[in-house]
Amino acid sequence: MSTTTALSDLITEFLRERTALLMRHEDVATFVTGYDINNAYQYIIAREQTHLSWLQHALLDLGTPIPGDPPRDTVSATKGADAWKALAADDARLNAQFVDTWRPRVETVSHARHRGMLNVILGEMLEHKRLFDQAAAGNTGLIGTSLSYNDHPGAVMGARWVE
Repeated sequence: MSTTTALSDLITEFLRERTALLMRHEDVATFVTGYDINNAYQYIIAREQTHLSWLQHALLDLGTPIPGDPPRDTVSATKGADAWKALAADDARLNAQFVDTWRPRVETVSHARHRGMLNVILGEMLEHKRLFDQAAAGNTGLIGTSLSYNDHPGAVMGARWVE
C-alpha cells in the first residue's frame, strides 16, 4: 500500500474498530467489582487510550481528519458475582479476532513508521488478550501480586463519580 489515501483509509478504519473495542472494555470494567481485576482493566484501557492517540496523530500527519467515535454497543452481564468472567472471555476472543483480521492488512503497509506503530498495537492487543483470558479464569494477580498486608477488601464501584 503506497498511496496516502489508501493509508489514511486503512488507519481510519483501524482507529474506528480499535475505538469500539476500547469503549467495550470501558463498559465491561463497570461490571468488574474485584479490585485487582478492575485494576487490570484500567491498565489495559490506559494503554488503549495511548494506542488511539498514536492513530489520531498518524491521521493528522497524513492530513486526514479524525473520525468521530463509533456508536457504543450495549454490554450486559448475566446475574451473579462472576458474571463478568464471560465478558472477559469475550474480550479475549474479540482482541484475537481483531489481530487475526488486521495482521494481514498491516503487512501491506509500505510506510515503515506507520506499519511499525500498527504492529506494536497488534502485539499489545495480544498481551491484553492474555490478561483477559487470565481474568476469565479467575486469576486475580494479573498485574502483580499484592502483599498480604495490602489485601483489597470490598468492591470497586461501577461509576467513578457519585453525587
